[in-house]
Amino acid sequence: MTDAADFVNDTPDSVADAPDSVADAPDFVADVPASGADVPASGADAADFVAADAPDFVTETRVFYDAVAEEYAVRFGDLRPGTPLDRGVLHGFAQLVGAGGEVADLGCGPGRVTAYLASQGLSVFGLDVSESMLAIARRENPGLRFVWGSMQEPDLPDGSLDGVVSWYSIIHTPEEHLPALFAVFHRVLRPGGHLLLGFQCGDEPRRYEEAFGHQVSLTFRRRRPERIAALLSDAGFTVRATTVREPDEARGEPVAQASLVARKPGE
Repeated sequence: MTDAADFVNDTPDSVADAPDSVADAPDFVADVPASGADVPASGADAADFVAADAPDFVTETRVFYDAVAEEYAVRFGDLRPGTPLDRGVLHGFAQLVGAGGEVADLGCGPGRVTAYLASQGLSVFGLDVSESMLAIARRENPGLRFVWGSMQEPDLPDGSLDGVVSWYSIIHTPEEHLPALFAVFHRVLRPGGHLLLGFQCGDEPRRYEEAFGHQVSLTFRRRRPERIAALLSDAGFTVRATTVREPDEARGEPVAQASLVARKPGE
């Protein structure tokens, strides 16, 4: 999640020296394309299920974040999401959804954005593909609900949510999979519901082969806001706001950070 600049630093093959702020970590992703209705009850069974049924990028994402979850929690502590500007975006999204609105934080990681949105009056739950990240989310936020499941095909009825958040959770999804993912976001929202995305700006993906001393691999994909806006429009959304802030060098952010708020037409 982060308020995310970059979880990774400028070293081309390691994230062992990740920045000191939670704002510099991308949010943890839930990118498994199987139905949440079919998810096994136990974490171990869930992992086997993902490995057997998910495309390579999903399995790689799960393995990566399962491996680094505890180190992440220690490194980034219990900092609130991002900078004041990032919190302003999250607060504005909460205001658009309205108090008591039902929201899913898809790719919730350790649940810090989930908790922040709950503090803004939303009825929010988190979903993630990493059982290790979910264990931290539940430990740190015992009053909130966190479920293992699929971001690509969540076990949610059509039109059941007032809001969807994917805060630095699309950054491990290859671009060719984004149209289907955005169609899922559109499906689960009620008419008039809002979507919030956060991501790092840029064009070139970055590949890492080690994190916090673990030999795990993952690709971090930066995005162009105009490209994401076009894909959201193709999925049936109306883009309401695009925010790009400059990197905060004091927090180790190497690139600009973007967020988009979009609305499903309707009421």
